[in-house]
Amino acid sequence: TVIIFFLIQTVVRNFRVVGTSMEPNLHDSQYLIVDKISYRLGEPQQGDVIVFEPPNRPGEDYVKRVIGVSGDMVEIRKGQVFINNEPIDEPYVVYPGSYSMGPRRVGVYELFVLGDNRNSSSDSHNWGMLESDKVVGKAWISYWPPDYWGVIPRDAPSASATVGHLLETLIPQE
Repeated sequence: TVIIFFLIQTVVRNFRVVGTSMEPNLHDSQYLIVDKISYRLGEPQQGDVIVFEPPNRPGEDYVKRVIGVSGDMVEIRKGQVFINNEPIDEPYVVYPGSYSMGPRRVGVYELFVLGDNRNSSSDSHNWGMLESDKVVGKAWISYWPPDYWGVIPRDAPSASATVGHLLETLIPQE
């Protein structure tokens, strides 16, 4: 039992969302399972939802979305995010930012992360790049409350990936 426990703890971890920075996709007090192994085998990709230790709050964990990866030039113009001078499609953002940010290059072993609820998020537009070694893992599954059961999608609103949404699409509503 002890060996299984430690094996599981090295591969996954649970995480409780605190705050509204990822609304409406992730909610305050929602519980997630975080995959801690994926980024040992590969690199975070644009759109991934990750859990990490922020540079301005050691000992705490945040959850945000990866927007820029190593080598990307990130800029925000009146809430619209541009990567390498091209606007990106963000179907998961309902509350865009009301701010602008000049171009910033994402360095080697760095990420640029933003919350989905842009104006209510402490993220890279405030405190700069996130060092890759601060990443705990990839948010993988929502398991509590039951209304939000499902996978955490990379490029779509979380509501579209819940078990409830799947059942609604499979069972016609009258």
